Amino acid sequence: MTTRRSPRPGRSADPALARTAPWRLLLRGVTRNKARMTGFLLLLTLWQLCETLVPVMIGLIIDRAVATSDWQELALGGAGLVLLFGVLSYSYRFGSRLGFGVVQRERHRIRTEIARHALDARGVRTDALTGETLSLTTSDTDNVVFAVRSLGYSLAAAASLALSAWVLLGVHVGLGLVVLIGVPAVMAAVQVLTPVVSRRTRNQQADAARATGIATDLVRGLRVLQGIGAEDQAALRYRRVSRQARIAGIRGADSQGAMLGLTTLLSMAFLALVAFLAGDLALAGEITVGELVMVVGLSQYLAEPIEVVGGIGAQVAQAHASAGRVAGYLAGPPLVETGARTLPATGAVLRLESLTGRHLSDLSVLSRPGELLGLAIEGPACAGELMDAFATGSASITLDGVPLDELSIPARRAHLVAGPHHVDLFEGTLRSNIDPTLALDDDELHVTLSASAAADVAALDPAGTDRPVTSDGAAYSGGQRQRIALARALASRAPILVLHDPTTAVDAVTEHRIAAGIRDLRHRPGSRLTTWLVTCSPALLAQCDRVLLIRDGKVTAEGAHRDLATEPDYRELVLR
Repeated sequence: MTTRRSPRPGRSADPALARTAPWRLLLRGVTRNKARMTGFLLLLTLWQLCETLVPVMIGLIIDRAVATSDWQELALGGAGLVLLFGVLSYSYRFGSRLGFGVVQRERHRIRTEIARHALDARGVRTDALTGETLSLTTSDTDNVVFAVRSLGYSLAAAASLALSAWVLLGVHVGLGLVVLIGVPAVMAAVQVLTPVVSRRTRNQQADAARATGIATDLVRGLRVLQGIGAEDQAALRYRRVSRQARIAGIRGADSQGAMLGLTTLLSMAFLALVAFLAGDLALAGEITVGELVMVVGLSQYLAEPIEVVGGIGAQVAQAHASAGRVAGYLAGPPLVETGARTLPATGAVLRLESLTGRHLSDLSVLSRPGELLGLAIEGPACAGELMDAFATGSASITLDGVPLDELSIPARRAHLVAGPHHVDLFEGTLRSNIDPTLALDDDELHVTLSASAAADVAALDPAGTDRPVTSDGAAYSGGQRQRIALARALASRAPILVLHDPTTAVDAVTEHRIAAGIRDLRHRPGSRLTTWLVTCSPALLAQCDRVLLIRDGKVTAEGAHRDLATEPDYRELVLR
């Protein structure tokens, strides 16, 4: 459940929390996987250290075995290389497995958190489109968890650089100092581009998520767009947003490419300098041939760890941008205000008391248990605001004198169901859409289908209520979808049921059947079920015990449908 209204005063996220939450989200991936991360870091560091020792071992073998023709040293060196490669291979194998496990577990946890937040019974107050939320669970989550994995590789690469500097100091102090000074200098030069990468990555992710959200909405509303001939305008809007996302993506890739290119250029130039200095020292006789091979081998090998350490800035920047989007969504306040109070299981008295808003003006309504009440409201904005008050839990709405925002979600659901005009169907079967909890037996389901005229929909397929329903019920017409949604509302058997225009997409004959069906199902003699019909349909209002005419946001007339039919304002609104 989402809305696009701005957060209420006092419900917005703390700015300090918004700033620190991305870092906390990134660090949490490490802290709640301590054991696996420790093993991952240790094994990966061991792998990188072994990689570093390979050219060192080869240089030693050249000096101690090849140059001296010592077969015993050669055999010993060969055995050492075999052992080194064995440790190198298995440490990488098992270390990578641990790191991959951390990524998969953390990805699942974050996606579960996002899904749990989105499916919270209180709803989420957010401006994000459905497709944008989907983007959070895919690309943004991937960026966050891969940064955790990249951290392990970067720390292992840093250990490799430290060992290389120590070895080079042992070979020649000058070479060691060049590495100790040069590597940090290269890293510092590369990080100049990090803010640019971060900014462009953040913009690219936001634009891509917006394009995904609009595409999702257009696909869901394709039939409506085709019905009003607005496909071209919708396509033009998507092309415009998609073009912005493409441009932002190219800019982001350019900055990341520039950072990678700068890292490669500087590291190659630096390592070429190290190799040149080593060659000069070898010609001068200050280092041996084996030490020269060792230095050249290390110079070639060091290109990879330098690139890994140099690229961590861009990866962290990208992950920070994604973590900020995920953390911002998870910090979104609930849409519905809730309390902890409950009500007895008996039928409750529903009351609106001085409900005021942009379109409603001090609206007060009191209904008795068992009453079928009609509310003929002038203007869809007023009706929509009234239904929003039920959805968000306005304090102006009370059940047995208890404000709606003080009741717990289970208590509200047990006593009140407000069926919105907009219809949402879900992938499954016709029966699972009407009776998701399988609370109705076959006879009760048949009665519900008859009352809502949804039996006609079930009869169209030999599978009946077992007929598959695709995502959002795309195979059904507007009238069929409306009848299915009405059947779902009636199946709840809620003590209080509020329906908003449940028959606008059906023909007149079906509308009369539905009006009679609602009364027969919920308002038999002795029934204490209460039903509010927010509608201007004369067929539905004719079945009501009492009708309220609401104009300019307040009640202006009250009575039975047949009596109000003599009122000019009522006749103009309902009987036109």
